[in-house]
Amino acid sequence: MTLQSRDPASGEIVWQGPVDGPAQCRAALERARAAAPRWARVPLEERLAIARRFAALLKEGLEPFARLISRETGKQLWESRGEVNAMIGKVEISIAAQAERAGTREQAMPFGRSVLRHRPHGVMAVLGPYNFPGHLPNGHIVPALIAGNAVVFKPSEETPAVGAHMAALWAEAGLPDGVFQIVQGRRETGAALIAGDIDGLLFTGSAQAGRAFRHAFADRPHVILALELGGNNPLVAWDGDPEAVASLVSHSAFITTGQRCSCARRLILPIGAEGDRMLDAVLAQAARLPVGAWDEGEGFMGPLISAQAAERARGAVEALSAAGARILLPPALPRGDNGAFMGAAVLDVTGIAAPDEEIFAPVLQVIRVEDFDAAMAAANNTAFGLSAGLIAQDPALWDRFSAEIRAGVVNWNRPTTGAASATPFGGLGESGNHRPSAAYAADYCAFPAASFEAPRIEGLPIPGMTP
Repeated sequence: MTLQSRDPASGEIVWQGPVDGPAQCRAALERARAAAPRWARVPLEERLAIARRFAALLKEGLEPFARLISRETGKQLWESRGEVNAMIGKVEISIAAQAERAGTREQAMPFGRSVLRHRPHGVMAVLGPYNFPGHLPNGHIVPALIAGNAVVFKPSEETPAVGAHMAALWAEAGLPDGVFQIVQGRRETGAALIAGDIDGLLFTGSAQAGRAFRHAFADRPHVILALELGGNNPLVAWDGDPEAVASLVSHSAFITTGQRCSCARRLILPIGAEGDRMLDAVLAQAARLPVGAWDEGEGFMGPLISAQAAERARGAVEALSAAGARILLPPALPRGDNGAFMGAAVLDVTGIAAPDEEIFAPVLQVIRVEDFDAAMAAANNTAFGLSAGLIAQDPALWDRFSAEIRAGVVNWNRPTTGAASATPFGGLGESGNHRPSAAYAADYCAFPAASFEAPRIEGLPIPGMTP
C-alpha cells in the first residue's frame, strides 16, 4: 500500500511512500524498547545539547521547511513560518519547564537527605494532527526526548512529508538509533502502534478519537494518556468598537481557515443595537477576508486540508440551516476550480438546539442573549472546555467571566486562539484529560520518584523493645 499527500490548493503530490503495517510498528517499538534504557542513562546535558542542535537545524532550514508545511497543509506561508519559529522556541521552553517541573530536588534530613527525581516512562507513542503538523507533535516529542523517553511518531496521513522531515532533522542532530522513529500510515497504522508495547500515548486530535482512546486504555492503567482535543469554543463580545471587535472575531474564528482546536465556534452577542453593530461589522469583515493559495502572496485563509474536509463543513452548515439556523453569510467558494477552498460562514443559531460539536472549518455560530447572565450560561453550555474569550470594556465583567468560565485557555480582549508555549495549553471535559501540554508537558513525560537516602547503615530503635 502507498500513502500520498497532496497540496490541497493545487492537487500536486507532495509526498508518497509505503504504509507501515503491524509488523513495521512492532519492529519500531522493539527498537525503541531496546534504545530507551540507554537513552535514559545519557546525562541530561547531553540530551539537551541534541535538542538544541535540533533547534539550530530548524532555524537554518526555516524557509524550506515552512514552504513544505504550506505545500502539505495549504496554510499561508506567513503562518507556516510562524509554526517553524514556534518549534524552535519550544526547545528552550521545554528545557526550562523540565528544570522547573521535573528536575531534581534535594533536602537535608537528620539521617541524610530526601531526594525527588523524575524518571522517563520508557516508550512513548505520539500521534500528530494535520493542522499544525510540526508544532503540535513537536510539543510532545521535545519534552519526551529530553526526559529520557524513546519516541515512535506517526504523523497525520495528511502530512507525512512534514513528519519525515522532522525525523531527518532529529537524526542529523545526533539522536542515537532507535530513540526517535517514525511510522507512516492511516488510522490502521495508528491502531497498530498504540496496541503495541508502549508506556504512553501523546495525542493531539479530535474529541471523537480521544473518547476512543480512553475506552481502549481502560484496562491498561500503566499507559499514560495525554489527550489534547478539540473544542466548541465560545467568544462573548459584549461591547467595544465594532471594527476592533470584528478583527478579534476574525482572528478567533477564521484564522488557519478555522482549523485550530482553539478557534471560536460560537459568538455570543447581546440583543439590541450594540450587538447589531458588532454583528454587522463581523459579517462585513468576514465577507472580505482574503482567501488564496499559499504561493499567491500574503492572504489570510487558504484551503481546508482537503476537498472532503470542505464538503463535510458545507454539509454541517446545511444541517444547521435545516434545523432552523439563519445563514447570515453563506460559505462561499472563492475558487471554483478547487473544492478545498471555502470562505467564512456565519449562522444565527439563537433559539435552536444546535449540536454541541466542533466544526473544524471557518464556520461561526451566533447566539443572541438578553443579559450577561444568559451570556455566561450560553458560553458554558458545552461538554467541551478548551478555550474561551471575552470582548468587553468593563474589568468587572472580565473578573466574573474568568472566574466562572469552564475552559483551560481564557482570554480577554484577545483572540481565543492566543496561547503562549511557556504556559499550559489544554482543556476540560471533551477537550482533554487534565494533562495540558505546552510548558506542562514536562508533567506527563516523566514520573516522580521520591527517596530517603542515608550514607551510613544505622539501626533504628524499635518502640517497646529493650536494647
